[in-house]
Amino acid sequence: MVDPLVSVGDRVLRGQCIGEPRGVGARAHASTSGKVVAVETHDVASAHVARATCVVIEPDGEDRWSPLPRIEDWWHASREALLERLHEAGVVGLGGAMFPADIKLAAPVETLVINGAECEPGIGCDRALMIERAHEVVHGAAVLARIVDARQTIIALEDATRDAYATMESALRESSLESAVLAQVPTHYPQGGERQLIETLSGREVPARGLPRDIGVLCHNVGTAAAAWRAVVQGEAITSRIVSINGSGIPRAGNYEVRFGTPIAWLVEQAGGYTTGAARLVAGGAMMGLSLAHDDIPVDAGCNAIQVLDEATVRPPAPELPCIRCGECVRVCPAQLLPQQLFAYLARGDWPRVQQHKLDACIECGCCATACPSQIPLVAWYRWGKSELRGQAWSRELADASRTRFEARDARLRREHEERAARGPPETAAVPTIRKDEVLAAIERGRARREARDPGHPSGGNGSAP
Repeated sequence: MVDPLVSVGDRVLRGQCIGEPRGVGARAHASTSGKVVAVETHDVASAHVARATCVVIEPDGEDRWSPLPRIEDWWHASREALLERLHEAGVVGLGGAMFPADIKLAAPVETLVINGAECEPGIGCDRALMIERAHEVVHGAAVLARIVDARQTIIALEDATRDAYATMESALRESSLESAVLAQVPTHYPQGGERQLIETLSGREVPARGLPRDIGVLCHNVGTAAAAWRAVVQGEAITSRIVSINGSGIPRAGNYEVRFGTPIAWLVEQAGGYTTGAARLVAGGAMMGLSLAHDDIPVDAGCNAIQVLDEATVRPPAPELPCIRCGECVRVCPAQLLPQQLFAYLARGDWPRVQQHKLDACIECGCCATACPSQIPLVAWYRWGKSELRGQAWSRELADASRTRFEARDARLRREHEERAARGPPETAAVPTIRKDEVLAAIERGRARREARDPGHPSGGNGSAP
């Protein structure tokens, strides 16, 4: 969640911070200069959240920048200064996760992997970046390697992207990044997945419930490296990314640099508009993308592709049949899970066995659902199961917090009771004894004072009334 820092009517500049993260997250920056006309909740194209708070800016056509101070001598800057710059610039993982780069880079590692392998077929944004801005990727890799003190940097590309390999090889040769090497990996889906790529490059497997840093590796997308270079050396906050738009439902597929907040409808217009057969709009790739209900949705940092599919491409819905235990889902699972067992346990709500079979290790690549002859929407089941487990974990955290508060209060009350018991009963003040003669003497003194003031007082004489 990001809390907006601007209000309707404010004037903003491109690169100006307009949103501060609430908890773990990244800052949001204006992607152009202009006037804030609305702050509202809106659908977004990211696969991680369906709706988010958006700041709507009316461009003034000037596109004026509000740059950050440059760190030209970045090699001698402290790690803390470089991490702070990435935080200030809102740099996030552009491979799709959108995790804050400064948090991911906080701890040193031995090997840095710069991922240039596209995550899905039909997406070419990383390839386009490496062809057009190879020097930014290489220099950005050097910045990231400096931050994490990596001994080795591996820039991975698919073996089918020979043009990108040539430009990256030339840029690497001209750079001073001596510890970096280029590595070609098989063009095989889902080779671009973080865990799969690390295993291919190093031969080591990331633990199922662990992180790559557990084996001394850190993986970042080529787009993140280029964004880090711009943030550090040029003082540019991240305000745009390259997006692939393709599919048989548009006439001109291609890769476009798109400002954050640009409506998908406008992007489709730049690609020639919808064809008469356009039937489905998808954010992301054909395997892991999410269908969109409409195109009045802004592009954000997590949107790497837009697919416009026609009727011939979209597979017609088929009735879901019972699982026949054929094992095809097991054969194609890149995470080496047992999809049919996970499905069975999810269907009957056996949550201990679901966790035992490592549902959290599923990368939702869609291979199992594609291979399933019974047309079971396995990925949908896994996404539901993950959300249920997160809800259960949250409920447990609330219950644990409540129990902790109760136990702390109970312990405090017992401690106070024991302390009072140790002190014994409270001491009571002694009540003074008043003698009768003292009372009579006080009455006589009072009568004498009254008579002295008023000799005709009724209490005169023997003190009795007449």
